Amino acid sequence: MNKKLVRELKEKLEKEKSQIEEELKKFAKKDEKLKGDWDTIFPRWDGTASGGGRLETAADEVEEYSTLLPIEHNLELKLRDINLALEKIEHPRRGYPKYGICEKCGKEIEIG
Repeated sequence: MNKKLVRELKEKLEKEKSQIEEELKKFAKKDEKLKGDWDTIFPRWDGTASGGGRLETAADEVEEYSTLLPIEHNLELKLRDINLALEKIEHPRRGYPKYGICEKCGKEIEIG
């Protein structure tokens, strides 16, 4: 894989990484203790810890939280894959095969 193409792919990966992180920031926060992990923030629609005591509001908060959890998980997986690809580009000798080489068969991955 030529250097120009790798550079272009790296730029795309970095852009996508930034977009995913911005999306995650809308409803989650980085876990300071676990690298690469994000924690969905439980929605508080009226600013109180109990949801104002209204059962339907609390149920709506739980429903929204339940909806956001799998979204967070999928975005985390994408982010993990992007970080791994960037690691392969930047540090090809750290136990990873060279970027653009199939991990299973060792052949170059053709693009386009």
